[in-house]
Amino acid sequence: MVASVARRYARALLSLGLEEGRHEKFGEELEALLQALEASREASAILKNPGYPLPQRHAAVDALAAGVELSPTVLSFVRLLVDRQRIAYLPAIARAYRAMVDQQVGRVRAVVIAAAPLAESEIEELREAIAAMTGRTIVLDTRTDPSLIGGVVTQVGATMLDGSLSTQLERMREELKRGPVGA
Repeated sequence: MVASVARRYARALLSLGLEEGRHEKFGEELEALLQALEASREASAILKNPGYPLPQRHAAVDALAAGVELSPTVLSFVRLLVDRQRIAYLPAIARAYRAMVDQQVGRVRAVVIAAAPLAESEIEELREAIAAMTGRTIVLDTRTDPSLIGGVVTQVGATMLDGSLSTQLERMREELKRGPVGA
């Protein structure tokens, strides 16, 4: 249910964003608002608790909006979420919105996890390779995980490409456990 509600609200905001030509900006504002809510547990508690009077919850929205400079459209959108008791869905709405904007502009998000930090040239090579594979613009998020030992794990959408040394070693171990081939 959360996902369908989130998609419905995200679709409505995207429609407004496309109309105004500010769909990318609206996504940035949603992300900034999420960060502000994470930083202020008090504001988050006020917004999510229907026990607080609506004017007090709107004042909390206004205070957050001033800190992250929300456009009038996004401010109205957030107030609507508060009014309809949907503000708790904001993280899901922001994710759905980001996915819809990415699809709209032909962009794909990918995550590359390496055993050690990658050089900028390596990151660019990976971005270009993934772009060639998908035919789309790539937004690349890089992370490190020393347990991989070496190599990289890449996730593009729902597709996982595991080229890590730890996975290769595990495959070899499994093959050795099965015994010699043709025996």
